[in-house]
Amino acid sequence: MRGIYIVGNDRVAENAIALLNSIRYYDREVPIYLIPFNEDYHNLAATVQAKHNVQLFPDLELVEAWTNKIAEIFDRDFLKLPNKMRKLVQWFGPLDEFLYIDTDIIVFEAIANVLDHLQNAEFLCCDYHFSGRGLEDVFSPYVRENNIFSDTELQDVFNSGFWGARKSILTETHLEQLLRECASHREYFDFSSGTTDQPILNYIILKSTSKRVNLVKLSENEPGSWAGSPHFQEKDRILYDGDRRLRYLHWAGSPMKPGGPYRDLWEYYRYLGETQPPSPPPPPQPSFWQKLMKKAKRQ
Repeated sequence: MRGIYIVGNDRVAENAIALLNSIRYYDREVPIYLIPFNEDYHNLAATVQAKHNVQLFPDLELVEAWTNKIAEIFDRDFLKLPNKMRKLVQWFGPLDEFLYIDTDIIVFEAIANVLDHLQNAEFLCCDYHFSGRGLEDVFSPYVRENNIFSDTELQDVFNSGFWGARKSILTETHLEQLLRECASHREYFDFSSGTTDQPILNYIILKSTSKRVNLVKLSENEPGSWAGSPHFQEKDRILYDGDRRLRYLHWAGSPMKPGGPYRDLWEYYRYLGETQPPSPPPPPQPSFWQKLMKKAKRQ
């Protein structure tokens, strides 16, 4: 059995609905499960169950137990938001092969089909983090300098917002062991940009399997996916990188608010099948004299 997991709560409901609208537009049948980020998830869960046939993760006691375990393993000045690690319970859920997708993403195809690549691998991702930001937001220079991982292994770092795996690569005992290794070596990780789960998840994957594939390395024709890239062109509510159709678009730190990149496209998928409410008017711009007075106060 294979399908998709998302993590969310009522606070990210708008983004979750946009994501799920896009998934269901291209695939009506793929199983999707919601892992609650915290206790404020009930409105989101009811909405997406009715609208998108999304099921709640079936063992909420396990989710809570792992959240408490992670909070116990890591000091709060090391891992400030243990709830962000709730995505790890995917390895103990109902799906044998699963795709994880952040809620600041929309997709442009039957995205669960990428799981076909798990016929020859145990883990997959599809991003250019390795060639763009490199080890930033993942590992500190200490890791390379002390040969914690080889240079070849470090070419497999990935963004933690979109990836897939086989359930069989981790047991609860093995996962706990790897988390305790992470907690005892904070010098390995780069949290300088505020990432939480991404450095830890990269360590877990590099340690638990060598059967990894990054889809962007399989073909020179693989498109980009980051919303911070301004050159994508829209055609029929789909983005293209040149003549290459994007698999998905990930905002990943890019602003999703009105005026942000590809906002019109996000609004299209958010209100797919609904009447879109009118956009709020732009905030009033200060007059020339207001700007002048503000400049004078700074001097």
